[in-house]
Amino acid sequence: MSSTAIAIIVTVISVVLIAGYWIRRRGLRAMPQQLKPGSPLPDFLAADEQGVPVRSSELHGEPAVILFVRGNWCPFCSRQVSNLTQYYRDIVDLGARLILITPKPLETTRRVAEFFNVEFDFWLDDELSIARQLGLLQQGGVPKDYDKEYGRDTIWPTTLVVDAAGIIRFTELSKHISDRPDPATLIREVRKAIRT
Repeated sequence: MSSTAIAIIVTVISVVLIAGYWIRRRGLRAMPQQLKPGSPLPDFLAADEQGVPVRSSELHGEPAVILFVRGNWCPFCSRQVSNLTQYYRDIVDLGARLILITPKPLETTRRVAEFFNVEFDFWLDDELSIARQLGLLQQGGVPKDYDKEYGRDTIWPTTLVVDAAGIIRFTELSKHISDRPDPATLIREVRKAIRT
């Protein structure tokens, strides 16, 4: 093999390794300590669709699936909400609430839920204070095409299953912006949370 061919192969391998490392470092996020399974759900304050204050501590007494979604501008979040509509009845039939926490605005996400005739609870983290408190702030995560309307920062996509006692039983941080948990996984985790 010629030295030119060897140099090309070494260069290609180096580029692939560097790109793989960069993608993994950029996408992987450490699990915030306060969201680890077995921890109590931290108490935080949000607002419902009417602007009425709601607290996470009000969820005690029933299991809940809590999804932190970036907003209606995010195609992956929109697809996640759309996919969940097909499984909504399975989740609520188990006695669990389904809560979506999002920065502003709620309108388009709510329209998706209304189109599919489901009753998600929508909580607003307008100032991203919950995202900061829980270690889920994604700085500079809003694409430039949308940052004038939505700002530069957003929520890191995350899903929690919390049992009736307010203990986190399942946490999934999206590894990359595009991945979301399978709804069947959420149903399985709600069933487990009910048995605890």
